[in-house]
Amino acid sequence: MNSDCIFCKIAAGEIPSSTVYEDQDFRVIMDINPASKGHAIILPKEHAANVFELSDETASKIFVVAKKVATAMKEELNCEGINILQNNGELAGQTVFHVHMHLIPRYKDDTVTIGWAHKEAYNDDFAAIAKSIAARIK
Repeated sequence: MNSDCIFCKIAAGEIPSSTVYEDQDFRVIMDINPASKGHAIILPKEHAANVFELSDETASKIFVVAKKVATAMKEELNCEGINILQNNGELAGQTVFHVHMHLIPRYKDDTVTIGWAHKEAYNDDFAAIAKSIAARIK
């Protein structure tokens, strides 16, 4: 736990939150600045600023929690879809530097915008980029 991290304090129960789910590794809370009705955040109890610092064990468990909570959200909220979103770094939209995953219910005619402008392919670089990234995978 990082004593200066607000998400560590929330995950530890030191700061009140509306908890949706909790186990020994995670606390899932309602987002206080929601993109839509039912927007929740999965907080690992282990502090890591981003996915690059997250332990493999916690990383392997977070999507199990996302599936479990998203399934309950879909049943309870009757939403038509759910965005599962995790940002890493300021340029990627991360504003709190404790890794967390958003579960954003989507409804017909909602005004939530998540996405990017599609660009043309970068020439024939796909194979070269794939090869260079693959060489770094450990």
